[in-house]
Amino acid sequence: MSTVQIFATQDSWIESAALDQCHQVAALTGMIHVAGMPDLHPGKGAPIGAAMTSTVLYPYLVGSDIGCGIAVFPITLKRAVAAKLATRFPDLDRPLRIGDGDPAWEVADGDVPAGHLDGLGTVGRGNHFVELARVDAVADVVHAGRLGVTTGDLVLVVHSGSRGLGERILRAHTDVHGAGPAADPGEYLARHDQAVRWGSLNRRLLAARVAHALGAAPTEPIVDQCHNLVEIRDGRYLHRKGAAPGDGRDVLVAGTRGTASYLVAAHAGPDANYSVAHGAGRKMSRADALRRGRVKHTVAELRRTPVGSVVVCGDRQLLFEEAPTAYKRIERVIADLVAHRLATPVASTVPLVTYKTADNGTGTRPDRRPRHRGRGQR
Repeated sequence: MSTVQIFATQDSWIESAALDQCHQVAALTGMIHVAGMPDLHPGKGAPIGAAMTSTVLYPYLVGSDIGCGIAVFPITLKRAVAAKLATRFPDLDRPLRIGDGDPAWEVADGDVPAGHLDGLGTVGRGNHFVELARVDAVADVVHAGRLGVTTGDLVLVVHSGSRGLGERILRAHTDVHGAGPAADPGEYLARHDQAVRWGSLNRRLLAARVAHALGAAPTEPIVDQCHNLVEIRDGRYLHRKGAAPGDGRDVLVAGTRGTASYLVAAHAGPDANYSVAHGAGRKMSRADALRRGRVKHTVAELRRTPVGSVVVCGDRQLLFEEAPTAYKRIERVIADLVAHRLATPVASTVPLVTYKTADNGTGTRPDRRPRHRGRGQR
């Protein structure tokens, strides 16, 4: 019989709908263990913030944004005045094109996975973002030294996924098999792995585009962890949906655009399916956040955050949907990871500029085509 374990303390709030989804997943054929992270919240058909081990591969447990993850890139700037830097962010709704001469291409190594050029170099919608942040405090000098970060350092945090490629892969499966298992796991995994590589490449290109725009040299990431993927571990399929690999990895657990985020050294074991939280986790649906936010906040208020950072977002609805108040307290999530001995905090970062989509004030208009609208952080 499969088991369910939730890695949250009694002080944490977990929606009953998310718990129900964990037990529904646990009832699937071949399921062995479901581990819910402290950022657990309901998703479309499966929980977000969960790691699920099974003898059977279920593509829908990974979802459509295969390869979505968070990467952290050091960046060196002479001055970091948020209001000025916000105006210099490039239009990350405009995709890169082969042969367009953009210097960001210099970080690309080899061919584009799956030859998928649509949306390359763009951030996407929903909970995705590119952020210039400052290292606010170091909690573990040994781990921080290993990563090469210290208080006051600047970093680019990039959260994006496979920009339509993963959706195409999932749809090819669901059109035939619905929410059922993969008929040919090897074939699915081959395409899945391309989407994971594509997501990592996209994060590098996004960071390079922003670095060049801000007058800095692109750098290699000190962290780049995918949190929507499946891997084979000990002969079983380990599905992660909004859960980062925690088996000795370094992970950026994202807060909100108005709170800190945390670099952690993860050391999760088998009970947690070798996974940790990937962010703060929503406490409001997008509809609720939009309805409540319009009563409490103005657009101008949401363009500045409680920590003094600037938000670049030309989509007013998205500003409300992704407001900091729509999320759980990141400090509670980190405390739960520590309480369950899943991770060691290394350093906190605070946002200076958070980019969601091109701002109308810059003369660009946000792309209104349908986008992935995940329910994770931001």
